[in-house]
Amino acid sequence: MLPNRPYPPIPNAVNHNSPPPLIEVSGTHREMGRQIGEACREKVQHSVKNARVLIAQSYDQLELTWDGAQIQARKYLPFAEERYPQYVDEMRGVAEGSNVGFDEIVTLNTMEAVTTDALHLTRCTSMGVNEERTADGHVLAAHNEDWVPEDEDDVYVISARPSEEPPFLAMTYGGLLPNVGFNAYGIAQLIDSVYPSDSRIGIPRLVVARAILSSRRISGAIGRALVSHRAAGYNHLLVHESGEMYSIEVSARRFEILHGTDGYMVHTNHYLAQNMKEIESDPEELISSRVRYFRALRLLRQNQAHSIKSLQAIQKDHVNIPNSICNHNIEGIDPLDREKTICAMVIDLTAREMHISWGNPCQNAYHTYHLDA
Repeated sequence: MLPNRPYPPIPNAVNHNSPPPLIEVSGTHREMGRQIGEACREKVQHSVKNARVLIAQSYDQLELTWDGAQIQARKYLPFAEERYPQYVDEMRGVAEGSNVGFDEIVTLNTMEAVTTDALHLTRCTSMGVNEERTADGHVLAAHNEDWVPEDEDDVYVISARPSEEPPFLAMTYGGLLPNVGFNAYGIAQLIDSVYPSDSRIGIPRLVVARAILSSRRISGAIGRALVSHRAAGYNHLLVHESGEMYSIEVSARRFEILHGTDGYMVHTNHYLAQNMKEIESDPEELISSRVRYFRALRLLRQNQAHSIKSLQAIQKDHVNIPNSICNHNIEGIDPLDREKTICAMVIDLTAREMHISWGNPCQNAYHTYHLDA
């Protein structure tokens, strides 16, 4: 069990006195995107500004300007439009509603691809626990979203009722397509960036992840993660209300399906399967990912009767700070290596609830959102 102690204040840990905004949208994909853009106009515009600054600060490393990033992003667009035109329509709607250029929204949603994963900015931690390991028999999923601190203010929650797809509840920020959340068919998706060496121009990872939220069966969700002509891949930790759990480790050309057989699963930002390790780029740069993985795994194993509160306690863990599960932006580190936990969530699939902390969970309260399907 984790020791029951207060977490001391840490520099640069922002306190949010209100819950993340809830944006309710419905209709066609273009209409939903427009509703998001209108409701979150300042957040979308702010995220574009932040991305431009990030690219500018990275010029010595990437030799890429913002105009160049938009040119690179356009190369991915035909693949997305051919396979998933509805989600390209969502991006168009966001652009229209927020008064931001469509190319800039596309660039936000292909940022990992256009920077060739060189920044290694995302250090998320994902966990799943099924009815074998919970005190009340519920199925739970938990995720810490780590990203640049400048985007923390742009976090919001989307409750969506698409015209022709399942309702879903998801977290996102700025102009990014929603992808971390769950839908009315009891499927939750948590994504972790991984770093394959076989990346190519194809369907952007965020578009693939967005499509998974439309799945009605767990097999369909897995199939969408493995769609052909994908540009690269995430790890998709998929949790179903039945208690089935899978980590789908994906690259552009390879994949591995890991099944949760012990009542829990953990994934961070490195590959676990041997055939995926063979194509991992710069594994020596992913030491902190391995520390978080083993730390979360140990903490999950210590408890045979998990609850929402016990998973939230793990999300607040500071071992290996600042690169801990609760990740902190500590002043003085490299400006291109300054990501932090911008939100943390626990999904109760049985109750159809999402409990989300805006900012570092060690400093901020959790707020509850329901999916009323």
